[in-house]
Amino acid sequence: MILTTLVFAGMDGVSRHLASEYSVITVAAIRYWVFAAFVLATAAASPGGIRAVARSRAPRAQVARGFLLAVELCVVVLSFVLLGLIGTHAIFAVYPLLVAALAGPVLGEYVGWRRGVAILVGLAGVLVILRPGFQVFSPLALVPFAGALMFAVYALLTRKVAFVDPPGTSLFYIAVVGAVALTAVVPFYWTPIHGWADWGWMLVLCVGAILGHFLMIKTYSVAEAGTVQPFAYFQLVFVTIIALEVFGERPDAWTVAGAALILGAGLYTVAREARLHHLARLRVSRGGPDAEESVKTDTRY
Repeated sequence: MILTTLVFAGMDGVSRHLASEYSVITVAAIRYWVFAAFVLATAAASPGGIRAVARSRAPRAQVARGFLLAVELCVVVLSFVLLGLIGTHAIFAVYPLLVAALAGPVLGEYVGWRRGVAILVGLAGVLVILRPGFQVFSPLALVPFAGALMFAVYALLTRKVAFVDPPGTSLFYIAVVGAVALTAVVPFYWTPIHGWADWGWMLVLCVGAILGHFLMIKTYSVAEAGTVQPFAYFQLVFVTIIALEVFGERPDAWTVAGAALILGAGLYTVAREARLHHLARLRVSRGGPDAEESVKTDTRY
């Protein structure tokens, strides 16, 4: 998981460099084209071919999440250019809290008062970074929050389709739907890539996307999400190092304080959810198959 976050942090740095020279849509489209080609080739080589992989029991949800992720990518990369890597990731780190907050109305998985307080603390951290009401506040700072909100909805849709479709099908729709959506709009925003150096960085970005998703899939295939999720915050550490050393970004005290609140609330939420899963397993082993549902609906948690 740590290696996964390192790859994604490096991709963010490359995306920031390329998006400062070319349109965000151009960078995202090329990345998606290569990613889709890889996924289609993998699907074609699998048993049953592309038709079997593309068969979904929730096609509308799959298309929606694929489209949402493509838009979210463009929004976040745009935020890299507008606010820098550190400011973007400091606010984007709130997305696990948004997932927990939205899980109730979307999936019926309501959180207890402890995690509810953690969500409010995390949102307070966002307000500390944004500083609404101060002269330094810029509406552009809402861009990464919009990206975090979209990614939270995407994550919830992913959890929803995971009950009916295999991971390969979900990955297929991410790649294909995103590539189709960006291909439809890229002619209006296309900026030609010039120079072998930038084509080299584009290649690094595309390979990183494939490697990062592969590492993440492997991670979740051998470990539970609750166990490895805290290590996902290493991405903010790696991004900060890249931002400081490569792009010369210097976060102010407000950003550091807000990020600390968000990370603390996020880690508490992850730890609490892991604890609940542990209790659920114990109750199931001792009290029968309905015990896990009793843990989910127990408002003390």
